[in-house]
Amino acid sequence: MSEALPGEAPVLVLVAVQNLVNLASCIRVAKNFGIDTVRLVAPECEVDFYRIEGVAHNTADVLDRMTVHDTLDPALADLTCVHGLTGRERSAKRTVIRPRAGAAELVARTGSGRVGILAGREDKGLSNEELDRCDKLVTISANPQYNSLNLAQAVAVYCYEVWLARGGDDLPFKPPRHTADAATHEQLEGLFSSWEASLHDIDFLKTRQPDLIMRAFREIVYRASPDGREASLLRAIGLEIGNFLRRKGVVTGLPPRERPPATEDR
Repeated sequence: MSEALPGEAPVLVLVAVQNLVNLASCIRVAKNFGIDTVRLVAPECEVDFYRIEGVAHNTADVLDRMTVHDTLDPALADLTCVHGLTGRERSAKRTVIRPRAGAAELVARTGSGRVGILAGREDKGLSNEELDRCDKLVTISANPQYNSLNLAQAVAVYCYEVWLARGGDDLPFKPPRHTADAATHEQLEGLFSSWEASLHDIDFLKTRQPDLIMRAFREIVYRASPDGREASLLRAIGLEIGNFLRRKGVVTGLPPRERPPATEDR
């Protein structure tokens, strides 16, 4: 899952999760952002894989690797750097950083060993003793009058920042399923011809100057720069307008009326 990015992804450690939906949301977020190892410490909700997958679809691989620990120390034992998520002010002097700076630092530390993200408890967050085990504390800036984030939301913000720090935005977009060569002028002229005939059929050009209207129509199509497949589709739409009107007997199939005189651009 995380092989697309360099380096080893952090471990996500969740302490005393109280709500199964929050747990499932955290697992889904972890997989979204390339984290394939989740460790639970003394979960307070039932860890039901079937229900979790009902919320976090296609995460069986993460669940198969997930471990459950009675206490925090075994879950952190092999980690060389741990960042704890907290929104609480602390009286003790500790280094508190924002997610973007924290993520860059955490990723940089992966060269020295495996790193982790620690989060937990929907109601009270991490305890002072749990935060004492973290190398750095990370606080997400938010409205001072309402700065308490849902557990899964906080995990999502930091996992996303870590994903970016690992180069996630450098991954290319998925290419289109079908590609086509650029439209040729022959295809474009066929498109314009079919639409001009259909515009005559519906009397759109009855009181207008066709050359000017079609010149503007050409400019719209040129700006869109359709490929060959798209130009063929647009031409087929134009043709079908006339064909439909003929099937309904609205037009007789005779050539379009003689155009009114063209007017030069001013």
